[in-house]
Amino acid sequence: MAGGAAQPGAELLAFAGFLDSSPQPLAYGYGRRSLRELRAREFSRLAGTVYLDHAGATLFPQSQLTNFTKDLMENVYGNPHSQNISSKLTHDTVEQVRYRILAHFHTSPEDYTVIFTAGSTAALKLVAEAFPWVSPGPESSGSWFCYLTDSHTSVVGMRKITAAMNVTSIPIRPEDMWSVEKQDAAAAGNQDCQPPHLFCYPAQSNFSGTRYPLSWIEEVKSGHTRPMSVPGKWFVLLDAAAYVGTSPLDLSVHQADFVPISFYKIFGFPTGLGALLVNNRSAPLLRKTYFGGGTAAAYLAGDDFYIPRESVAERFEDGTISFLDIIALKHGFDALEHLTGGMENVRQHTFTLARYTYAALSALRYPNGAPVVRIYSDSEFSSPEVQGPVISFNVLDDHGRIIGYSQVDKMASLYNIHVRTGCFCNTGACQRHLGISDEMVKKHLQAGHVCGDDVDLIDGQPTGSVRISFGYMSTLEDAQAFLRFIIATHLCPPHGQQLPLATPGEAGAPPTGSEAQDAVPAIVATRSPSPQEDAPPDARVWNNSLTTVHAVGLCPPLLEATGTQLTPSEKAAGVPDGDLGSRVITNLYIYPIKSCAAFEVTRWPLGNQGLLYDRSWMVVNHNGICLSQKQEPRLCLIQPFIDLQRRIMVIQARGMEPIEVPLEENSERAQICQSKVCADRVNTYDCGEKISSWLSKFFGRPCHLIKQSSDFQRSARRKHGKDQPACTTAALSLVNEAQYLLVNRSSVLELQQQLSTRGS
Repeated sequence: MAGGAAQPGAELLAFAGFLDSSPQPLAYGYGRRSLRELRAREFSRLAGTVYLDHAGATLFPQSQLTNFTKDLMENVYGNPHSQNISSKLTHDTVEQVRYRILAHFHTSPEDYTVIFTAGSTAALKLVAEAFPWVSPGPESSGSWFCYLTDSHTSVVGMRKITAAMNVTSIPIRPEDMWSVEKQDAAAAGNQDCQPPHLFCYPAQSNFSGTRYPLSWIEEVKSGHTRPMSVPGKWFVLLDAAAYVGTSPLDLSVHQADFVPISFYKIFGFPTGLGALLVNNRSAPLLRKTYFGGGTAAAYLAGDDFYIPRESVAERFEDGTISFLDIIALKHGFDALEHLTGGMENVRQHTFTLARYTYAALSALRYPNGAPVVRIYSDSEFSSPEVQGPVISFNVLDDHGRIIGYSQVDKMASLYNIHVRTGCFCNTGACQRHLGISDEMVKKHLQAGHVCGDDVDLIDGQPTGSVRISFGYMSTLEDAQAFLRFIIATHLCPPHGQQLPLATPGEAGAPPTGSEAQDAVPAIVATRSPSPQEDAPPDARVWNNSLTTVHAVGLCPPLLEATGTQLTPSEKAAGVPDGDLGSRVITNLYIYPIKSCAAFEVTRWPLGNQGLLYDRSWMVVNHNGICLSQKQEPRLCLIQPFIDLQRRIMVIQARGMEPIEVPLEENSERAQICQSKVCADRVNTYDCGEKISSWLSKFFGRPCHLIKQSSDFQRSARRKHGKDQPACTTAALSLVNEAQYLLVNRSSVLELQQQLSTRGS
């Protein structure tokens, strides 16, 4: 618990007291299996990281990958469509995995068939294309496709296929299904000669974590509950992709006709592999049109003759299946069972963490009594039957106004906490919980907001939320680190009072030292002038295309801030108090290498991309991905200096010998490569093995230094109103979005005041 100095509501909820006060038994961990040891042994890569996006993708354990790799190294797996020994081994192993999948869902090949797909989305598309839809005609009103509005985008997208067949699609609100469930609907008569209809709903909402009744399956199939009062036979597609990642599904009891799943939601690896579990009583109804390799028993190339294979799986698995990934599933099941003891244990463990976090978040209050968060939920987290380990929320200020999810996400990144933001591919649930009308969605699109971007507020209204979700390897420390983050960033008491935070270096601890510099403007950095910064520039650099910018009245480094008064330099420059007009540039900082330390100058040439050589280089990992201080805080210890006369950049770091890099590439030897900066594709070249070895030694992992190619042009993005004429856009180096960053001293002083008050 927090000390008495903390504000009311800022205390961290005691876990032991929470368990004791629970009206129902709660389970944390896996019995004698030590969760701490599990994390250290299987997920050591999570050290210092709080990963809370398991609903997006859970994480694979090390033993799964190790055993899978060992399997591949010891066996020869050939194409299962061949007849040789290695092919037979692959075929038999894949069939064994099919049995393992069905056993995991408490069913057998007598009742269900496993059709491997590229993921749950591909499985949904398969059903939409193969379902025996009946178009309306003189003798029938045709088939209906009904889906819960709290469905994933991939479910809603099925309506485009049904529309092409003139089949009616109807969205069903959850509240309408709940009310229908309570009605005593008359039992349906003989449905065999009636048109087939399909009702699709998620076992678990990927937006809020709401778990919908699995009893709907039998109620809808039997006709006792009808999404629409139309004659016909109803089939049920249960979207289980989000549900089965943390909960058991018993298909011997809840016999849905079609069940799409994605395996990375369960194991974390492999990705790009899913399955459609088809009830064998419904399988004969599926109609196949396209046929690919391996699906035909016989066909003619010159005539319209095609006979499909008898097996349902072989008939629908077009082409060669991803057989090595399928073999990896065997090791996924082994690891999951060994580490947790089964999915029921996973369900109880993850629900306990979610319920604890929900209770703690709900209790947080500002000093004026206002809640700190608004949680979007259809339940009170009363049981794992009605709620999955997912919490969707928005943070509020003390006046009840929503703080944009992008701001929360960026702050969480500084604490190395991984969350997800937006609508999570679930516009229907997002609209219902956030009160966004259809007209508002269209208005947001006109304002430039699209799914997946960081436009979080429009006219003060949220476009999405923040979502955290737990997996089987999540710990109490993960939950408490997240709660400390919310407390530290929104309930930090005034006058220097400290709240209990994680020890610096732990996951969820506020950034300090070099980590904090990634979020602090360069103007607060200690001045480290280059030995050549006052030397006259090389005449070869100062040509007609360049101008000069000067820093007037350079000030010493900022030390302590007690207010937002004018600096001596500002007063000397004749800037009157309260004058919001003219301003004087007092400090000039160049960042030659993106995310590395600053290089301060008193005068500097301007190029067509801003300050000459500003963010012209960047450090990338072995995959060519740009490193930032969020992933590699030690970047701030790399100090570059530019010598315009010698046309070199000197790079220094503690414990390393200085190294020189030419300012311009050798056009004959430069190796052009593709990189990305803020979603922009840029042409760069590698600065060579010598500097690569230097950086790799410093960071302890393979790194390269790359520079934007001189003949590549990257333009700033500008949004113009419909009545505003387009203007010439600025050319950019490797900056995020603009040539210059101007920071006023008052803002820096205010930031430093807050940091000093926090004791950071």
